[in-house]
Amino acid sequence: MSILRSLAHRDRVFDFLVPAASPVDVRHGPILYLEDVTVSFDGFKAINNLNLTIDDGELRCIIGPNGAGKTTMMDIITGKTRPDTGSVWFGSRHDLLSMNEPEIASLGIGRKFQKPTVFEALTVFENLELAMAADKRILPTLTARMTGEIRDRIEEVLVAIGLTEMRGRPAGILSHGQKQWLEIGMLLMQRPRLLLVDEPVAGMTEQEMERTAELLTGLAGKQSVVVVEHDMGFVRSIARKVTVLHQGSVLAEGSMDQVASDPRVVEVYLGAEAEEETV
Repeated sequence: MSILRSLAHRDRVFDFLVPAASPVDVRHGPILYLEDVTVSFDGFKAINNLNLTIDDGELRCIIGPNGAGKTTMMDIITGKTRPDTGSVWFGSRHDLLSMNEPEIASLGIGRKFQKPTVFEALTVFENLELAMAADKRILPTLTARMTGEIRDRIEEVLVAIGLTEMRGRPAGILSHGQKQWLEIGMLLMQRPRLLLVDEPVAGMTEQEMERTAELLTGLAGKQSVVVVEHDMGFVRSIARKVTVLHQGSVLAEGSMDQVASDPRVVEVYLGAEAEEETV
């Protein structure tokens, strides 16, 4: 529990979701800051002089055509990919480029990939319990004891992700959307300050999309949430601020109405999206 307590953050509501004495210093700027970041693969610039800031508690949507650099950007933030040039800071004290993936995760950066990864043979409750374990070695994880604090946190996360009634059911029987919510819940058990979510509504029903919108907008303000998504209807339903990436750089930024009316965005992205919808 010492690791989790070191990430606590008391100046926020819903302490079960957010760290209470977070090591991330946001008193003098944004929670995430990328400056002049460039990364090339075999001569191709996947990220090209990218500059991006995310405020503490902000919900930001990232859109753009395939190959715009959205996934590479998240890889850089989480330490999976090292850029050729530039700087990436988490708060004002943590240089993410000097840290490895586990160190970055321990600061409170959680990432959800497009395809949900849950333990299907375990119950929903057990998936959340396993995600809570501070010591990820096999023996400590298997012998960890359930405490009242952990049980309370699991119960509150179950409410947040809307799976209270499914708590005792195997994760394998969940719908695609429910598995997505469970994986978000597993990340919430680790108390992230920044949550990166990749295409959360791909393959969902309309009802599941609406529930996902409620979940993500409900998290905003408690943690910073960055959502990469192609479904423009979903983006419009949750977006406060939208960043459009193109060829590894920021093409436009603002409200959904602002970027949707930008001729450059229409030309390189939204125009193509509209054509696909009419086919």
